[in-house]
Amino acid sequence: MTILILGLVLFLGVHSVRIFADDWRSATRARIGENAWKGVYSLASLLGFGLIIYGFGLARQTPEVIWTPPTGLRHLAALLVAIAFVFLTAAYVPRNGIKAKLHHPMVLGVKTWAFAHLLANGKLHDIILFGAFLLWAVLDFRSARKRDAAAGAVYPAGTGAATAVTIVVGLVAFAAFAFGLHGPLIGVRPLP
Repeated sequence: MTILILGLVLFLGVHSVRIFADDWRSATRARIGENAWKGVYSLASLLGFGLIIYGFGLARQTPEVIWTPPTGLRHLAALLVAIAFVFLTAAYVPRNGIKAKLHHPMVLGVKTWAFAHLLANGKLHDIILFGAFLLWAVLDFRSARKRDAAAGAVYPAGTGAATAVTIVVGLVAFAAFAFGLHGPLIGVRPLP
């Protein structure tokens, strides 16, 4: 569990610099340069992510059950993860209505994904992993909205076509992951 927690601290810590130390981040980027900042950020993120994967795998070998979710929560979790995939897609499709309305759909996608997995999993390592991501996403979304307000950020209006593409691509990606990739990659088949 220690390696999982270390990975979470490193990965989410790097991703939290803008939440807790935005002035320091800006000053450091200016001092060392954009490319050096991105390099250090990427290396720390990859190391943290690797530790999360390794630590989670180790923790799964000796699980501690905290609670057993009812089967119906798996179905609700699947629906929420489908929505999370649409949110993640909305971060990349230009001029879609979801991003125009919500402004930070990727963070909302992480929040929805983490919450869904907390509903469907009751082992300690699951609660630590998904709880950490949920807490980070809540704090990051709040911080991003404050930065938007301070900067007077305006998001371009979405179009119906771009929104439809976002929804279709998000749902297709969800189906591919849930029905095909989740089992081989994660070791759990959430849907038959």
